[in-house]
Amino acid sequence: MAVQNPYQSYKQNSVNTASPGELTLMLYNGCIKFIRFGRKAMEENQIEEKNTNLLKAQKIIQELMVTLNMDIPVSQNMMSLYDYLHRRLIEANTKNDPAILDEVEGFVTEFRDTWKEVIQVNRQKKYAEGGQI
Repeated sequence: MAVQNPYQSYKQNSVNTASPGELTLMLYNGCIKFIRFGRKAMEENQIEEKNTNLLKAQKIIQELMVTLNMDIPVSQNMMSLYDYLHRRLIEANTKNDPAILDEVEGFVTEFRDTWKEVIQVNRQKKYAEGGQI
C-alpha cells in the first residue's frame, strides 16, 4: 500500500474543488511559475530544463485558449493575445531571449491580477446578496 504525499493530496483536492474562475487563476499562476523557472534555467545555461519549463508555460497558454468562450466578444481579443504570447514563448525558447520572457510574464501577470480582482468582486457581490460560493 502506497502512502500518498500530503502536499500532493492537498494540491489535487484544491484543483478538484476549485471553481472555474479559481482554475483560471491557477493556470495564470502556473504559467508565471514556469516562465520564471525557464528564465532561471536559461540564465544557468540548462537547455533541457529551460525547454521543459517553457513548454509547460506554452501548454498552459494553449489551455487558456481552448477554454475561451468564443460567444463572448472579449474572447476574440483574448484569443489574439494568447496566440501572441504563445508565439513569443516559442521565440524566447528558440532564441534564448530572457527579454521576451519578461514581456510575456508581464502580460500574464496583468491578466492574473485582473482575473483575481474579478473573482474578489464576484465573491463580494455574492456575499452582499446573501448567496453562497
